[in-house]
Amino acid sequence: MSENQQLSENQRASEDQAPTTAISTASDTDADLTEFVDGSHGRWARLPTVSPVAEAYRVGVTALQLARGGAEFALGFRSPLPISQRAAREIRNVFERLGPTYVKLGQLIASSPGVFTPALSREFETLLDRVAPAPPEVIDAVLTEAFGARPAAVFAEFDSQPIASASIAQVHTATLHSGEHVVVKVQRPGIAARLSADVQILERLAELVELSPYGRMLSAKDVVDDFATGLNAELDFRNEAQAMEEFVAGLADTPFAERVRVPTVHHEFTTDEVLTMERVDAVRIDDARAVRTAGHDGTAIVRTLLLSFLESAFHGGLFHGDLHAGNVLVDDQGRLVLLDFGIVGRFDPRTRRILRQLVGDLLVRNDYESASRAMFALGAVRKPGTTREGAKDIRRFTAPLAGKDLAGMSYTQLGRQLATLAKAYDARLPRELVLVGKQLLYVEKYMKLLAPQWRAITDRELFTFMSNILTEDAANGSTPS
Repeated sequence: MSENQQLSENQRASEDQAPTTAISTASDTDADLTEFVDGSHGRWARLPTVSPVAEAYRVGVTALQLARGGAEFALGFRSPLPISQRAAREIRNVFERLGPTYVKLGQLIASSPGVFTPALSREFETLLDRVAPAPPEVIDAVLTEAFGARPAAVFAEFDSQPIASASIAQVHTATLHSGEHVVVKVQRPGIAARLSADVQILERLAELVELSPYGRMLSAKDVVDDFATGLNAELDFRNEAQAMEEFVAGLADTPFAERVRVPTVHHEFTTDEVLTMERVDAVRIDDARAVRTAGHDGTAIVRTLLLSFLESAFHGGLFHGDLHAGNVLVDDQGRLVLLDFGIVGRFDPRTRRILRQLVGDLLVRNDYESASRAMFALGAVRKPGTTREGAKDIRRFTAPLAGKDLAGMSYTQLGRQLATLAKAYDARLPRELVLVGKQLLYVEKYMKLLAPQWRAITDRELFTFMSNILTEDAANGSTPS
């Protein structure tokens, strides 16, 4: 359950012949392409450096749990389950025992089936970020320190029993003295030091993993760096509040302003460890029965989700980076409600132009050499080659997807094809592109739940949206550089 999920009562229960162009190797491409909205690029940094003693303690705990997991795997050799499935299950169990950092990492693995093995991704789908709530007196102390007064004085009403409790924070309902109903997200004391010690261990492990070809393709150090970046952002709730308002501003002059809703932040009751926002009654997007019972159009909902996501990524720059069902709700008017902006991505203008060209090359123009140039511009390629070679490989790797409309296309399959292509060229895909891919996996799931018969490729609004992007770039003469 998402830490800041706002719940209604019923939710709580639940080959072209163009001239060939040489492509050289690159090592700093992704540093030029993108920036991430987080503690390092944003205004506030939170993840501290821990002492050698604290790190050594966590190394010991981690080693102990790994040893226990290895022993349990060995003792289960008589199990009828395939070795890969047994291994994945033991890894998940170890992650659960190691706590918050590894639970978060496991959720990343679950949302990246095109990158990690299918068995591992499937197993981690059952990993839950649920922990026992902190005692009321602990939360009372956090709020008193944040506001200089007890919760009973700050709020007209404050429920000491949380509606959601996870590793980093827990969420309480409250009422302001103005009568407005809100939810209050409160960070657990000491969580930053706990996470930091684990991240330092993961950084050292990533260096070892990158000694292998798979580790380099996976960009293990980048994965851990992004993971730490996400945690960094999540630990200062002012980053999240800022991202929420920037996202809303990015959609303000678009058709999605009236179709996508983000809770209003109450800044006077928000600090680095406390986030207070409007309470919204809505149902989860994956609760298909509730959505249909309310009379909402499932196709309209997933269309809005897909198009607003593309709009925010291709034009606004800042996009939501964690669209799991706990963060995507549907209100009583059929509007999308997006929660939890602790993880967001941002493309710079150049990267947005390249992505728009790539989409046009693949979906409209079938210009594989141009797509090859775009893809190599997006990733740091370690093996030299030519755009003609790249075009042949793009055509070959995307052939299994040819002839499918978007509704019949598997983003998981597409992710695996791209991962195979990246491995062939020893290329590291930009971090934010991987993040986009993870969100499309969520969208795919909701499409199958709410609009299984929707043929997105022939949808008039989607076609118009993509046509406008291509027309806009052609008018501006945009080409990747």
